[in-house]
Amino acid sequence: MQLVIVESPAKAKTIEKYLGPGYKVLASYGHVRDLPVKDGSVRPDEDFAMDWELYGDKQSRVKAITDAAKEADRLILATDPDREGEAISWHVRELLSKRRALPKEVERVTFNAITKATVTEAMQHPRALDQDLIDAYLARRALDYLFGFTLSPVLWRKLPGAKSAGRVQSVALRLIVEREREIESFRAQEYWSVVARLEQGGTEFQARLVRFDGEKLDRLSLGDEGVAMRAKAAVEGATFRVEEVETKPARRNPYPPFTTSTLQQEAARKLGFSASHTMRVAQTLYEAGAITYMRTDGVQMDPSAISMARKAISDRYDGHYLPEKPRHYETKAKNAQEAHEAIRPTDFAKDRYGSGDEARLYDLIWKRAIASQMASASLERTTVTLREGTGRHELRATGQVVKFPGFLAVYEEGRDQKQDAEDDDSGLLPMMNKGDTPAKRGVDATQHFTQPPPRYSEASLVKRLEELGIGRPSTYAATLQVLKDRNYVRTEKNRFFAEESGRMLTAFLERFFDRYVAYDFTAGMEDELDDVSGGRAAWKQVLAAFWRDFKPKSDEVMEKKPSEVTAALDEFLEDYLFPPKADGTDPRLCPKCGEGRLSLRGGRYGAFIACSNYPECKFTRKFAQPGGADGEGGDEDGALGKDPATGLEVVRRSGRFGPYIQLGEGKEAKRASIPKDIPELDLEWALKLLSLPREIGAHPESGKPITASIGRYGPYLAHDGKYARLRSTAEVFETGMNAAVVKLAEAANGAAARGSRAPAEPLKTFGPHPTSGGEIKLMAGRYGPYVTDGTTNATLPRDKQPEALTLEEAIALIDERAAKGPAKGKKKAPAKKAAPKKAAPKKAAGEKKTAAKKPAAKKAAAE
Repeated sequence: MQLVIVESPAKAKTIEKYLGPGYKVLASYGHVRDLPVKDGSVRPDEDFAMDWELYGDKQSRVKAITDAAKEADRLILATDPDREGEAISWHVRELLSKRRALPKEVERVTFNAITKATVTEAMQHPRALDQDLIDAYLARRALDYLFGFTLSPVLWRKLPGAKSAGRVQSVALRLIVEREREIESFRAQEYWSVVARLEQGGTEFQARLVRFDGEKLDRLSLGDEGVAMRAKAAVEGATFRVEEVETKPARRNPYPPFTTSTLQQEAARKLGFSASHTMRVAQTLYEAGAITYMRTDGVQMDPSAISMARKAISDRYDGHYLPEKPRHYETKAKNAQEAHEAIRPTDFAKDRYGSGDEARLYDLIWKRAIASQMASASLERTTVTLREGTGRHELRATGQVVKFPGFLAVYEEGRDQKQDAEDDDSGLLPMMNKGDTPAKRGVDATQHFTQPPPRYSEASLVKRLEELGIGRPSTYAATLQVLKDRNYVRTEKNRFFAEESGRMLTAFLERFFDRYVAYDFTAGMEDELDDVSGGRAAWKQVLAAFWRDFKPKSDEVMEKKPSEVTAALDEFLEDYLFPPKADGTDPRLCPKCGEGRLSLRGGRYGAFIACSNYPECKFTRKFAQPGGADGEGGDEDGALGKDPATGLEVVRRSGRFGPYIQLGEGKEAKRASIPKDIPELDLEWALKLLSLPREIGAHPESGKPITASIGRYGPYLAHDGKYARLRSTAEVFETGMNAAVVKLAEAANGAAARGSRAPAEPLKTFGPHPTSGGEIKLMAGRYGPYVTDGTTNATLPRDKQPEALTLEEAIALIDERAAKGPAKGKKKAPAKKAAPKKAAPKKAAGEKKTAAKKPAAKKAAAE
């Protein structure tokens, strides 16, 4: 029997069908083991020795593989054709070797598509495991571990609120934060455009003023309304003649087929998919045999695939759409063994596959791959120059005509930003000759303002990371997801916004670890890892060079006092936190007491700005709220004003669970928490919050009231014991009856569709408990994270970061909780008392009847 190992059960079932009898195909379900999440898993002092731990949920899977391997004559490792796939095969081989279950014959097979022809062909050409790729995996895994496990403890101790840092994720976060800084420092500039509406031969067109009073105009030349109006008047009062008509042919060549990163970019632009969703859908298509492997840096296609594509083109279009020779694209990847074929359909005759998101993504892949082998598009660009008699004023009209669409008939690449209307040259121009005088239908002067650089979308961020050579396209989806999960960034309308914690972390890293978040350093590390996978560098030497500088730097920062770190960040962020004021006054002067100086402080829940005269002056300001508006004192405790209805004072206070507002004193006082999304707390907002819940009206069907309020989990609607979430605090006061009824109905339908919820997924698994044998898991609970072995639950101490929890600490917490006995309220005494009573018949036969009745009564209660 020949044993074949692949990653997914879907692949296993399909491939076993292709190979037929004599083969047994099992799935590893991805990686089977990893570095334990604790200190010492990588030991630089022991020549970078590494410990590996079996995933807790892979015990039964590995046992099945081991049992099958003991009966197999040959082991065929057929995991994915990339660095990760090579690593999974290596792990499986190492595990079987340790368990003395490794067959004598072990071979590696790769294929980039799951079709019968591809799989059976690959089986005829096995090879040995690629040690260079394995070394590259080991280097990358050890590097990421050392970076994260060395830096994260520094963050926990020196930067309140920080959760973790990663080699690639920190650089991606820096890109987002730097863009945020650019937007904040941007100052819009006013400019005007003057456009004449002209007509020639019954066709209207537009011409832009490009020269005024003999001066060539650039984008910002007409800087105010006065100049713009003079220019407009000059155009209105002059007669313009055609001086030049320039027509140039142009060609546009098709784009190469998709790589991993270009697929993520286009799916984000055209389909609105996140990078992680794109990869999940692509994985499904790959495992179904519809497309080739979706993790690739290559743009080339197999010759047989090119032939299929050309046949599909000739079947669908006339001969002009098929170029005489096939198109060949070259891959920029350094390592030939990693430059796999581009992402393409396995069968070009199928222009549709699947349904829903699968169908949409397949359509995108099919069109891009087909277009890559089609003829170029032929265009004609026309530029017409018009001047008035003196030659001091000049208009220009541009147009573009598609003479032959070629590949554009199938596919055109999306854009990250819409092109400005003023740069649009896609319109048609009428036939004009030198000396013509088009009729003037009007002149428009339009005001514009320069725009700040746009925030990154997933598509543009992935593109930028790839341009900088940072990370690998196959890991971008996971990297961006970590930034969201850590709450370092948020997304709104598919754009990344840096959160307060993300900005603070980036500032910390730039100040103390600037080299390690530098773009060129991170890109250089990628080059070194590529050298390892290409056999041009030794992986342990690469790690040693990194560790030699990184470890002393982290030790140096760890020795600093928190106050020293805060002071250094206060100075580093001065331009952002305390920008110069328009009136020239000191931006650090406290707006409340007028004497103290403002500076950055570190607190349990993160950084904030405070007055040096504390506790006499309690002025505070959020870290993420730069200077300027702090004179309002929006975050300080104190009186907001008096309630006109009761005459009682409304005050803002800080409590154990955050800031809140209070009306009155003592037991009769009304209180309300202050939501984070209130732009600026004033008396009006405070009275609104204190008035909740707000009654919207009676439900048109039940007649029962619908109310809006803010609860523990945010703003919501309530009606007859049913609830619906609202997106913001503002909606609590703005939602009307119609919208409320719709939201409640949608929430009810969603709850019905979900039915019984699936069990919560663990945040982390540690392995079996040495005493109970139950799997130890870290879970997110209603009252905070906790660990459990399936029998005993133990809450994590408040000062313990979940990411830093080790197996030993988890066991100690569970054992300590178990020693205290069952939690209050769980009364099990009657069950425990039953055992002694069963032993009573040995002493007194007369008690047998009583003992016999107990189980009967217990059974009746159960029924």
